[in-house]
Amino acid sequence: MHRLIGKRLFDLALVIPALLLLAPVFFVVALLVRCKLGSPVLFRQERPGLRGKPFVMLKFRTMTDARGTDGELLPDEDRAHPFGQMLRRTSLDELPELLNVLKGEMSLVGPRPLLMRYLPRYSPEQMRRHETLPGITGLAQVSGRNNLPWEEKFALDVQYVDRCSLWLDIRILLLTVRAVTGAEGVSAGSHFSSPEFMGTAARDRDGKESA
Repeated sequence: MHRLIGKRLFDLALVIPALLLLAPVFFVVALLVRCKLGSPVLFRQERPGLRGKPFVMLKFRTMTDARGTDGELLPDEDRAHPFGQMLRRTSLDELPELLNVLKGEMSLVGPRPLLMRYLPRYSPEQMRRHETLPGITGLAQVSGRNNLPWEEKFALDVQYVDRCSLWLDIRILLLTVRAVTGAEGVSAGSHFSSPEFMGTAARDRDGKESA
């Protein structure tokens, strides 16, 4: 019942007043992004939503458009900007996702929406993370964020799908505040963000690992 009705009502009850209260913050951050990183202010990217249906996720941009001599974008680490890193560290870059929640494309709490190209790489069990709306924060994010291996993140996502409730959402939101204020697990080891998910190794009938 919470997943079908209560979750949406809970999201709207928090997101509508949050958008009104945070409007000045949106304006200031957008202005600073425009001055320090250029245009466009918002980063838009297609991500898989409920049941894998694509939607356009919104974030404040945190990197420059620096390119190499071949015209290709440089790696994330080379396009990082101190101001953008501050936005990521404080999770202010995630604020525009509140608009995705308002539109019903995301929820405050749920598995993080990843890249469309990951869809065929999931195991059937991992694919279950798309049985609920993706979230701005989730069980994996308050359990280590980017420091966790992919398989552990996906296991926590499926665990959330199975245990979804109002009280779990409230607990995750409270833990998110602690994680964000402590800037825990924003980067994964030597990576600026999470490394590419290439798929989970599966064992064939002979017990050997295959990609």
